[in-house]
Amino acid sequence: MKAPSMLRSLLTFSGGTLVSRILGLFREMAIAWAFGASAATDAFWVAFRIPNFMRRLFAEGSFSVAFVPVLTEVKETRPHAELKELVSRAAGTLGLILLIVTALGMIGAGWVTRGFAPGSIDEPAKFALTTDLLRLTFPFLLFVSLTALSGGILNSFNKFALPAVTPVILNLCMIAGALWLSPHLDVPIMAMGWAILAAGILQLLIQFPALRKLDLLTLPRWGWRHQGVRKILRLMVPTLFGSSVAQVNLLLDTLIASFLITGSQTWLAQSDRLLEFPLGIFGVALGTVILPTLSRHHVATDRQGFCKALDWGLRTTLLIAVPAMLALVLLAKPLLFTLFQHGAFTAHDVEMASMSLSALALGLPAFALVKVVAPAFYARQNTRTPVRAGIIAMIASMLLNVLFLAALLLFWDKAEMAGSGWFARLSTIPGLHMALALASACASYLNLALLWHALQRDGVYQAQAGWSRHLARLVLACLVMSGILWLGLEHWPDWASAPASTRVIRLAALVAAGGGGFVIALFVAGFRLRDLRAP
Repeated sequence: MKAPSMLRSLLTFSGGTLVSRILGLFREMAIAWAFGASAATDAFWVAFRIPNFMRRLFAEGSFSVAFVPVLTEVKETRPHAELKELVSRAAGTLGLILLIVTALGMIGAGWVTRGFAPGSIDEPAKFALTTDLLRLTFPFLLFVSLTALSGGILNSFNKFALPAVTPVILNLCMIAGALWLSPHLDVPIMAMGWAILAAGILQLLIQFPALRKLDLLTLPRWGWRHQGVRKILRLMVPTLFGSSVAQVNLLLDTLIASFLITGSQTWLAQSDRLLEFPLGIFGVALGTVILPTLSRHHVATDRQGFCKALDWGLRTTLLIAVPAMLALVLLAKPLLFTLFQHGAFTAHDVEMASMSLSALALGLPAFALVKVVAPAFYARQNTRTPVRAGIIAMIASMLLNVLFLAALLLFWDKAEMAGSGWFARLSTIPGLHMALALASACASYLNLALLWHALQRDGVYQAQAGWSRHLARLVLACLVMSGILWLGLEHWPDWASAPASTRVIRLAALVAAGGGGFVIALFVAGFRLRDLRAP
């Protein structure tokens, strides 16, 4: 059976993810409208970020990049009964391990909060609220990790639509929690914890019919000694850092942000959400689609096919990520004013969030390219190289956090704060959270550079013809788009006081004009739709 082209798979996955990301924006708008940027929302984002980080690290990060190549190898070379056995053993092993981790996380929620948000220890109410929310959100790790396992199975069969739209359930539950459930609770923000718990269960249940259709819905069984599971674990352990450096950095940012002025956690979360919109639709989608394809080429020892597939992924990523980066930097304030300045979310919150969004967006091309380059190693079951690159980048990010925070403190220091200690100044000067976003962006480029160097050193990738022409077209189109957006912002400088409907119209006009100018410039420079055709 011939696999569908990567372009078709990409469009399928991106289409489903687009629906999810749009609802994700509505989710953020609902949370901002209902709760604003406060101590309560800071507590919620910490409580949600911890299990969500572990989900991305264990399930969508290290487990997926180890599981899909092994699953693909068994699928392509072994009988279906052995594939079914692997799925059963992998689900049972992952499920039991995560059940224990979830139980420990719930029992020790207070200690987890102390470890990841030490800045809230001196605020008893905020600390207690974060702990209570964490006990509700931690089971999300178990359910969503099994959902990610199911999604990996479906992706290996080139069924990308259902895994892509599954996060819609989380967004709908969180919107319902913010707008419907929260007014009925004594502590309104607890509604978000209940919403996340319900979403985790529903996301897993919706996978079952598709797995049954593939005859892969089977009872989980412990499989620590199973050959395939042991191979997955052997590949998985080194990737715990390498595949999720951005998430590790985000969690470290959460720890440092707990010492910053109230609202910093929320501003960073809103920035991350807007960055995840293009990154999820195209960056993650490309990485998800290309991994099974690269794995098949590796199993078939088709080096030329491997190079062509990776080359297509790199060109497509740059074509999307570079203009998205420029658009987010230029339109940071208009986006935030339009989407979030409602209800309890103020103009000051928009100003603060736009600082971190602009800084974080600078790293978008690197974040996206890593999603494509890393699978070139995972498909060949080489996990050590991404690990080394990831750990170096993570250490660099921590050092840059301190360096940039110190630089901003010196730059923004106020005379009345001159005699205060570091921690007192950290918690009173707004805008320092931008340093954390900038450090993450810089570290992502270091991670990409290290992976690229290893790719060239191993000789597994050979650039195909036409790169100079491709880059020249991209630069020209980006210049045209940036010029159009700059002129539009000069014409409409005031967004804070404009009515909501006016903001929407202006933003839509800017996006349409900038995007249209980019596409027209590409085609004038010689780009054609056939250039997007995957090998």
